[in-house]
Amino acid sequence: MNKWTRRAFLAGAGTSVAACGNGIGNNRGSRIDYRVDLALNQMYDEVPGSRDLADRAVGMLVMPTVTKAGFGWGGAYGEGALLIGGAPVDYYSIAQGSWGFQLGLQQYAHTLFFMNENALSDFRSSAGWQVGADAEYVLKNQGDSIGIDSTKLRSPVIAVIFGRAGLQVGATLAGTKYSRIIR
Repeated sequence: MNKWTRRAFLAGAGTSVAACGNGIGNNRGSRIDYRVDLALNQMYDEVPGSRDLADRAVGMLVMPTVTKAGFGWGGAYGEGALLIGGAPVDYYSIAQGSWGFQLGLQQYAHTLFFMNENALSDFRSSAGWQVGADAEYVLKNQGDSIGIDSTKLRSPVIAVIFGRAGLQVGATLAGTKYSRIIR
């Protein structure tokens, strides 16, 4: 005969709830992979020269959707995947905090191209990597078409920002940090 006490019930319920959040059997990684594939196709369509850049890079961090909002104080968050040889090897998040004159909401995608093994190794071995002076930015503005002349880009890390939607105005001081996540 089974006798359920409150203590046994709560212990069983607590164990069940804890098991649900352990990441085993979830599909978060496959959702990120799907969004990364869509973002890469969009980048290849919108930014001439990006496919050549991808072919030359030793690794790419693709953030398919970064959501940024601000009203004085602001922040941004997104999740993506690190691709090496075209396959996802790790998942990362981007977090950004900012302060200044700003108002609005926008979403965008971006890809960081690691052009040599040292840059990729530095990124992967850090506890939290921040974009610094060693990154070169390529932006696609509203309606403007840009191309990447990969013979002129010599930076170890190249960031391509594309797929902007929404409106945000202002000048801010921002800090951006990339951190490895388990998916």
